[in-house]
Amino acid sequence: MPVNYVPIFKLNSFNVPNHEGCIAQIAKVQYQNLQDVISFVIESGEAPLFIILDGITDIRNIGGIARTAFCTGVHAIIIPEKGVGALNEDAILTSAGALEQIPVCRVNSLMKAVDELRLNGIKVFASEMTAEKNIADADFKDPCAIVIGSEEKGIYPALLKICDEKVKIPMVGDFESLNVSVATGMILYEAMKQRL
Repeated sequence: MPVNYVPIFKLNSFNVPNHEGCIAQIAKVQYQNLQDVISFVIESGEAPLFIILDGITDIRNIGGIARTAFCTGVHAIIIPEKGVGALNEDAILTSAGALEQIPVCRVNSLMKAVDELRLNGIKVFASEMTAEKNIADADFKDPCAIVIGSEEKGIYPALLKICDEKVKIPMVGDFESLNVSVATGMILYEAMKQRL
């Protein structure tokens, strides 16, 4: 559980009398254990489909991604303990409540999470603009996870390196990149189309 040391005026802003210098906040999102979710999905007879969010800090994008993930059959969203936007009331509102419906696994290391996924027979794709393979040519029918990086920095290089395969969204226009929520939606709808 993350602990933050903040100035006293921040604590006073919570309007909690007699806080004695310490306030605890309960998360709106109940985090799940990654291995438990993997086991549950496999035991239910479905091919796991996960998304991994690396460095996405905009809660509106996270909310939009969660909403699309829920609608396309994603079994869980995997996020790191640090370096991702807070899954607060605004994120839940933006997700139209999807963050309360879809399992969210918060892990201390995305690298270790990828290892755990692969040990369970789950292929890990990286969404990368410079990849040679288009998303339509990737096989999302088998158990898989898709790593989505931030618009500014992309996927952390060491994480990108250990992914099994890199895929891209083909674009006609010469533009820097797509909005991360929109890009994730395009990839997930391709995965859903293949699985249907």
